[in-house]
Amino acid sequence: MSKEEADSSMLIPKFYAGRSIFITGGTGFLGKVLVEKILRSCPEVREIFLLMRPKKEMSIDNRLRKMLSLPLFDKLREERPSCFEKLIPVRGDVTQEGLGLPPVERRVIIERVSIIFHVAANVRFDDKLKDAIFVNLRSTRDVCILAGSMKNLISLVHVSSTYAHADKPHVEEIAYEANIDWKKVIKMAETVDEHILNTFSSKYLGAMPNTYTFTKRLAELVISDYAKVLPSVIFRPSIVISSFEEPVRGWIDNFNGPVGMMVGGGKGVLRAVFADKKASSDYMPVDMAIKTMMIAAWKRGMKTVTEDPDVYVYNCASNNIKSISMEELIAIGLYYNERIPLDGIIWHPAVTITRCRVYYYLLVLLTHLLPAVLIDGLLKLSGRKPMLVRLQRKVYISNMALSYFTTNDWSFSNEKLLKLLNDLSPENAKDFGFVYENFDIPEFFKNCLYASKMYLLHEDVTQLDKSKAHFNRMLWVDRIFKVWLLAVTYWIMYATGGLAYINNVVKSIIDGSMFVE
Repeated sequence: MSKEEADSSMLIPKFYAGRSIFITGGTGFLGKVLVEKILRSCPEVREIFLLMRPKKEMSIDNRLRKMLSLPLFDKLREERPSCFEKLIPVRGDVTQEGLGLPPVERRVIIERVSIIFHVAANVRFDDKLKDAIFVNLRSTRDVCILAGSMKNLISLVHVSSTYAHADKPHVEEIAYEANIDWKKVIKMAETVDEHILNTFSSKYLGAMPNTYTFTKRLAELVISDYAKVLPSVIFRPSIVISSFEEPVRGWIDNFNGPVGMMVGGGKGVLRAVFADKKASSDYMPVDMAIKTMMIAAWKRGMKTVTEDPDVYVYNCASNNIKSISMEELIAIGLYYNERIPLDGIIWHPAVTITRCRVYYYLLVLLTHLLPAVLIDGLLKLSGRKPMLVRLQRKVYISNMALSYFTTNDWSFSNEKLLKLLNDLSPENAKDFGFVYENFDIPEFFKNCLYASKMYLLHEDVTQLDKSKAHFNRMLWVDRIFKVWLLAVTYWIMYATGGLAYINNVVKSIIDGSMFVE
């Protein structure tokens, strides 16, 4: 058996056994699922250090306890509750230089850690340039500096994004170069006045659509430079969404991406979307992303930097697997919103997709803002707090921030990623394989909607009959309103003579007199 064959047959849990892992962003969506998967599938891992910061008068220990109380960890809590003792929260902050690590904690991590997952990132598209540089770029440099001090490091996985190269219509699984010096960018953010930096942000970003993609692209340059001395992986997931099956179907903890659209549309809040109907969006279930991330770390750890100085790059994208257009996504969402309706919808679900800005603004005014003003007025009269105008403002800002991505198409090479999955031994495939050929998109989004009711909206899924009854009432309200609106329009045209004018124009066209001089 060759060395490569021996490496591919080595059990992944055995690779992680007895090792200490350091994770940044462990309390985020990806990070939580990563922690759960490591503890469940690699039970002999030594320990997991989680970089965390106190938040809202809550200590890092309390934040960890709150995280572990989520349904995501139910299976582990029932089967192996003692495994949580392997989680060690470490006080730190990726917005601070040096990750905000105290000296003692830094020494312990340097001495014990051999695998790093740098997951932390600020995914806000409208973030200020300085903040994005500190969180997405400088933290990556500081992780590499920390990793460079580790004697036992065998794998460093940096989580990037396929959209870090949004200026390219096709993204290969390679480390790209750029004509920007990332060191100077960090220095600029640390020294230049923030107001001046914000003023020149749009010009500085160049072809990149926002500060997130700009700084994530530069972070990859950091990894590429340090890859000469660190066993590095650039892992690029596309839009990461609900879990496919592990540890529970449809797990989600945020309203980002298509799930937010399904919920907003299902509640009757989202009525108009600025997008290209035919634009194909690239989505990746979070459990598949985490599996391939762990496989990538294992694969990189099979060889030292001396043996293989290359940085490993994987696009965790659905090209060659499954893809879905915006029009198909909306249709699936509306189909299942009728069968699994959300509680307390404010209007019957219906969504119009357009990439005409004038038409979109008109739809926002008529179907978003006007009803929101009316409903908020009723809430004020009843003594309750108005909230719909504020919500619609967030919806509009979010849609505009995403418009670059909803009106353009990209393709992503993923041959290396598929090879990772296809080359797994049968033993490894049991826990880390993914049968992507059988991926059922409609069924997946059905589970997403069902899980959203439970995990995001905290609705009682056993009371679907009540939800359906309210859904049917709102359907009749919608129909009655449309008939009333048509009648009012007809009456206004009749009263102002507009109807007679239209009739005369139609007659003129029919008898041809309109074209006679």
